[in-house]
Amino acid sequence: MANVFVTRKIPESGLKLLQKKHTVRVYSKDQVIPRRELIKGVKWADALLCLLTDKIDKKVLAANPYLKVISNYAVGYDNIDIDAAAEAGIPVTNTPGVLTQSVAEHTAALAVALAKRVAEADSFTRKGSYKGWEPMLLLGTELRGKTFGVVGLGRIGSAVADIMHKGFGMDIVYFDIKKDKTFEKRVKATFEAVPQLLKKSDIVSIHVPLLDSTHHLIGARQFRSMKKSALLVNTSRGPVIDEKALVAALKNKTIRGAALDVFEFEPKLTKGLAKLPNVILTPHTASATEEAREAMSLIAAENILAVLSGKKPKYLVKK
Repeated sequence: MANVFVTRKIPESGLKLLQKKHTVRVYSKDQVIPRRELIKGVKWADALLCLLTDKIDKKVLAANPYLKVISNYAVGYDNIDIDAAAEAGIPVTNTPGVLTQSVAEHTAALAVALAKRVAEADSFTRKGSYKGWEPMLLLGTELRGKTFGVVGLGRIGSAVADIMHKGFGMDIVYFDIKKDKTFEKRVKATFEAVPQLLKKSDIVSIHVPLLDSTHHLIGARQFRSMKKSALLVNTSRGPVIDEKALVAALKNKTIRGAALDVFEFEPKLTKGLAKLPNVILTPHTASATEEAREAMSLIAAENILAVLSGKKPKYLVKK
């Protein structure tokens, strides 16, 4: 029997699975775990189940040289020093696949809400500003025949493209590190380099991991190249967008609007962002469905059980 430390309460399915074979300790408070408590838990544990809000760096890893596995309750893993974990011989796992549909649906919902100005209309109505039907009141845009640009064609980007093409009749352009002929055929998509994609798209949706090469992938220069009527959606990682430049672009109407589920300095918002009427903000909830979070819990637990029983986990980030 091993000790498993969980940095925050997650859905019970995974916890119960772990408790059948091992001793499980969950950080007691429903908040981001303080660093001192994180290190204390790592010292006690044989296995760590952490969240993307937990920074697992060399100092944390050094707290327990006998740690056997780190299971990240997320698809992304930029919160973990993967190289340091590899040097220490600690396998790192994640939970891909199961949140694809949830995030894709959320992305599509944000795109449609932007196009139809749903958030602006809701605020307008709640404030008592609605006095009766007007022919020019809060005009949005139709989606059929418009161009939807996908930057990053992983599982989620591909699923979003399916929804926007098959559900709304949008034309798809995409960029990824390699072309996908099967995808192109399925949704009649066209491959474009990022600069051309930005120029052509009516809606741009970001689906790339956070790497040195994708940090501030979209900034002032990119906004100037986009259509003035363009809409931007980001459900990937906050620092992919230069938020200071985004605030300026939205204020100056360089682009029409944006919707963000992730933020450059999460959970803090860049100054001025929350006051803009042409932006929709959701608190990193794209994967927040019962189905997705339960599945993530089970996979995170199964990854730990596999390693502790001497087996290769299904979702190994790096050997």
